[in-house]
Formats: sequence, structure tokens, C-alpha cells
Amino acid sequence: MTLTLYNTLTRRQEPFETLVAGKVKMYYCGVTVYDYCHLGHARACIVWDVIRRYLQFIGYEVRYIQNFTDIDDKILNRACVEHSSMEAVADRFIKAYFEDMARLGIKEADEYPRATHTMNGIQRLIHELENKGFAYPSDGDVYYAVRQFAEYGKLSGRKLEDMQAGKSDRVNVDDPEYQRKKDPFDFALWKAAKPGEPAWESPWGAGRPGWHIECSAMVRDRLGETIDIHAGGADLIFPHHENEIAQSEAVTGKPLARYWLHNGMVKVDGEKMSKSLGNFTTIRELLDRGVDPMAVRLFVLTAQYRTPIDFTDEAIAAATNGWHTIKEGLLFGYQYGKKLGWDLGTGDWGLGTGNIPIPSTQYPVPNPDIERFQEVVNNDFNFPGGLTVLFELAKELRREGNILVHEGKTETSAEELQLQWQTLVTLAGVLGLEAEIEAETQTSNGLSDAEIEAKIQQRQEARKGKNFAESDRIRDELQAQGITLIDSRDGTRWHRN
Repeated sequence: MTLTLYNTLTRRQEPFETLVAGKVKMYYCGVTVYDYCHLGHARACIVWDVIRRYLQFIGYEVRYIQNFTDIDDKILNRACVEHSSMEAVADRFIKAYFEDMARLGIKEADEYPRATHTMNGIQRLIHELENKGFAYPSDGDVYYAVRQFAEYGKLSGRKLEDMQAGKSDRVNVDDPEYQRKKDPFDFALWKAAKPGEPAWESPWGAGRPGWHIECSAMVRDRLGETIDIHAGGADLIFPHHENEIAQSEAVTGKPLARYWLHNGMVKVDGEKMSKSLGNFTTIRELLDRGVDPMAVRLFVLTAQYRTPIDFTDEAIAAATNGWHTIKEGLLFGYQYGKKLGWDLGTGDWGLGTGNIPIPSTQYPVPNPDIERFQEVVNNDFNFPGGLTVLFELAKELRREGNILVHEGKTETSAEELQLQWQTLVTLAGVLGLEAEIEAETQTSNGLSDAEIEAKIQQRQEARKGKNFAESDRIRDELQAQGITLIDSRDGTRWHRN
């Protein structure tokens, strides 16, 4: 069951082999913080969150770095409109980012470097490129000399001669930046300060870095010259990731990353998401409409991570229904564990309030369900295939729960059901799917399981005293609150409607 990944760089699926056995260095190109995160960000962050979780699940120690781009024209434009500062805008939307990701259950990265906090590393890298003949200054700017890097285009598959043929009609020779370049394909590493803009002192004069050099410097500063996985959206393959390779590898002479992974884009009702089309949806807008965050996670995971995904009302409704099925399975142990005589302890499962964590229980080896899950997911992170295992477990637990409610016993042994539940909780945790316990153990009127049992005891006392009117009143009261009682020779059972 070797893990294999599709590598954008080689355009083929390859066995995953890390630089250091058992350890993964992973970098994700994060968000530019000028606005609230949208559905595209939700997909990317969920994908890389689950990939990180899965790598940890199969035994890797993962160091996961995600940057914030906090120097950008869009940030400056927003600051200008709001009569604010670039720093204030960036800080506001970084705070909003963490709020949105917490709601989606995204685990925090090990570190979140910011471009403004990496200025020394950025300038050092530009200086090295200049010394090696890959960069040149021009009127306060510094440009990367693309034609000096023989492997330029190896990630995207683009060739300079082909791009030149298509670009010739679009070049504005009167553009001041064009006039400062030695070649139209050269891109900025450092931009001279414009009046009123934030600027940093440098050997080339006051200015700010270009976008591409920021990530090259942050990768190098936090993870070293070569990393295992460089991740990002498919829209970053060119020019951003192509330029990162050119910058970093020109200096080090080593591969920037062993594996380049890219998630597919999000469409809305078949169209590209954009504000001009009126189909631009932020994460907080979606969740504030009442869509369950776990349904959003499930929606993302039902598609192979490299393929485009279409956000529709029907797709979210289907994901919501799917989540309800998995959630019923996750809550099975809390609802029926005591009746089945399970010894759940207190620390491993967190039964009471909050989320169900991944248990620390050691499973019998082999565990067929976990093996099936790993076998399918090891094929280029095939999480849709892995979800099939979760749905099978959840549906079986739901079936057994219904049998237990109506017949007072299960078809499967209590021990086997406990193993199935523990397996489901574990695999759901790998995918970041967590069910709230407290909310699911109360009706709209706030009756807890203990309160229902107390009502049933009162009814039994009434029946023993032949007070059948009171017995019927309690039964009808519970029925009105969505609780159905089932009397049998073995006693009274109940279930929520």
C-alpha cells in the first residue's frame, strides 16, 4: 500500500519518498489578505488540511508551513479606499482568516510566515541572484533574467518561444516597466517605491518585493533549500510556482520541491466564480446561511482534489444529507454505548460536550476497514474512495441503532459494533469530520437523555399504581416533543423521531 502522488512537475504519478525518512516538509501558498476568504480558499485549505492529517495518520511527522501574502497592490488599493494602511488591512483579514478556518475545522499550520516579516531573507535571495547573473537592477527595480535559467517552463510545460509568439501583439512598449526590462519575459524581484506607498530600504533603494520572490524566501527561511511537498491552487502553476522554481533553483542548484501538488478550481453553477457575475460567495456568508461546516468539508472531499468542482445548491444539499448519515454513525457510541455495555473510559473519547476526538484505542491488526481506507487513499489521495468506507460503517451503525431501538437488541455483537464505531471515529477524524455531541442529545425543548429516562421512570411508577391516565399523559407529552416510546416484555425503549 505505497502512497503514490501525481507530481505536476513530472506529469505522472510517483511513489512518495521523503528527503528524510518519516518526515515531511510541506509548504502551501496561502492567501493574499485583502478580503474575506471565498469558496476557492475553502476548498484549498480543506484539501491541504486533510492531506496533512492523512500523512500524519500513516505515520509521518509533518512540518506544515502556510504563508500570508501581506504586500500586494490589492491590499494597497483597499487601504487607499478605506483611508487605512496596508498593515491594518492585512491584520484585519488575517484575523478573519483564522475565524473562518476555525469554523471549517482547519488545523492551524505549524507556522504562518508573512512577507513583511521575511524582508531580510527576501533581500538576501535577490542579492544572491544578482551575484550569479540571474538578476539585474534597473532604475530602482530589480528584475529576474528569465532566459538565463535554462529550465524555465519545466513546471507549466510552457516554452518561451511559444509564449513570445502569443505575447507580441499585447506588449505595450510605452509601459515604463516594459522599458526598464531587458526582456519582456523578465519579472520583478524588487519594485522601486512609489509616492505614498509603504517601502523598505534595500541596496537598490527604497521599495518592496515582488510577489514571487516572497514565497521563495519564506520556503528557504522556514524549511530549507529543498522541501518534500509544495502545494497550491492550479491557478498558481504559472507564473507563480514557475517563477519560484527559477528563483530558488538558480541560487541553490537544488530542486525546490520533490513533489508539486495542485488542487482544482471551484466553479459556481458551472461558471467561474467572480464578483462581476454575482456568484462570489465568501466562507462566512455560506456558513451564516446555515450550511453545516462539516457538509462543506464533505462536499470538497467528494471530488478528487486535482479536478474542478462545481458548487451548486444541489451539491451542497447532497453533501448535507451525506453528512447527516456520517454524523449518525459518529454519535452511535454516545447514544447506545452504555446500553451495549461498552467501557468507553473518560479521556480517550471526550463523551459529554464538544467534539469527538480521534481515539487512542489500539486496534486489532489487521483492521480490514482501515486497510481498505488506506489502500484507496494511497492512490493520489483518493478521498472520495475513502469516504465509501466511512459511509458503509455509518450506515451499518445506523441500521443497528434502529434495530436496538425497536427490538431491544442488535444483530451484531457489542464488541464488533464498538470496533466499527471506533474505526469510523478515527477515519472521520483523519478527514476532519467531527460531530457535536451536546447539540445532538437534546430536542428543541432541551430534553436530555437523562431527562427522558426520568420521564419514563415516572410513567412506569404511574403504571404500577394503575394510574393509566397519568401514564398516557407522560407518553403523549414525550411524543409531542419528538420522543416515541415502545413497550415490550423487556421494558420500555425510546427513540427520537
